[in-house]
Amino acid sequence: MRLISLVSIALVVAPAAHAADWPEFRGPTGDGHYVGKPLPTKWDANTNIVWKQPIPGLGWSSPAVVGGKIYLTTATPGDVGEPEQSLRAICLDTRTGKPVWDKEVFHQPEKSPRIQNKNSHASASPLVHDGKLYVHFGHQGTACLDLNGKILWSNRELKYAPVHGNGGSPEWVDGLLIFSCDGADDPFVAALDADSGTVKWKKDRTWDSPKRFAFCTPTVVEVNGVKQVVVPGAGGVAAYDPKSGDELWKVTYSGYSVVPRPVFGHGLIFLSTSYDAASLLAIRTDGKGDVTDSHVAWTLKQGAPHNPSPLLVGDELYLVADSGVATCLDARSGKVHWQKRLQGNYSASPLLAGGNVYFLNERGTTTVVKAGTTFKEISRNAIGGVTQASLAADGAIYLRNDTHLFKIAER
Repeated sequence: MRLISLVSIALVVAPAAHAADWPEFRGPTGDGHYVGKPLPTKWDANTNIVWKQPIPGLGWSSPAVVGGKIYLTTATPGDVGEPEQSLRAICLDTRTGKPVWDKEVFHQPEKSPRIQNKNSHASASPLVHDGKLYVHFGHQGTACLDLNGKILWSNRELKYAPVHGNGGSPEWVDGLLIFSCDGADDPFVAALDADSGTVKWKKDRTWDSPKRFAFCTPTVVEVNGVKQVVVPGAGGVAAYDPKSGDELWKVTYSGYSVVPRPVFGHGLIFLSTSYDAASLLAIRTDGKGDVTDSHVAWTLKQGAPHNPSPLLVGDELYLVADSGVATCLDARSGKVHWQKRLQGNYSASPLLAGGNVYFLNERGTTTVVKAGTTFKEISRNAIGGVTQASLAADGAIYLRNDTHLFKIAER
């Protein structure tokens, strides 16, 4: 019952979607929850693979799956050491995996800033809402396409100096596309009109940090009937009024290069402070102004992730650190139920389906664990390749590695 209540609350503030759709990073509720036809718990490179489709170039964006189509972004040629890239949106058919269309959205010039070797030139995940596809390439620009691949608008006027490339994905909120622009200097959060691409507001971060860059995807929450857009950054997190961009509250901390998308429940927002020494903070969302000293309910310092987002399931919060240490803890108190080292290193965010938690490591192995306060491993499933994109699902699992997209389902 607690899980059903949590999902219901999340659906209030999430984009409209069919039950089987996965329209954005971390799914229809933005928190890694899948509800629908049971997903497989066992597979390998030869078992339960419906199809395997080569994807040109390289991109660590996660798939969006809507209406029998898969939407991805990629960059070609994809070489992270090569600044000049074609930044592209791709549509595939879910039944066959075959390309439906492939469209260049932006051309990234030869003199563009270089990126970190672990990143890609297409790391922000696409978003589908109300028959439109929104793609974001960080400092290189944002665009809206129809679902046939026609560009409806593009915006490249939000300039900032990137560090390590792009990463954070946008969020659709009441006709606005909201995302962070946390670069080397003067970090800010911006909102574009989703119909026209014009800038509706732009708000500077109101604190400073020795290192100012971050890559976080916003999370929308509702507190006392009022929506907030929570956007972590380097040195702090703030909640914004989605209509005006006014800052509602903030908490400052020590940290930068923040990647994990926060999750919300029990009146708390759960987020990582990321590098150099990550902490997991649970923050009450009913404050006003600077609430650093009053609204941090609890802090976890061992096992917090730099890259994978947290997963909230009822009263339990699940984490996986980049080093592979998985943690289950009580969301209300921060009490640790268990910690186990999984195989490999991790960047992808975990997924919940059918009472199981799916942890995908950076070498194509997914460990499936039964959700609960006692650790129980169900299976380990190796597919190979380099994997940093998070899983998507629509009755099947979609797993992206550095060369292919896989559809995984019971056969």
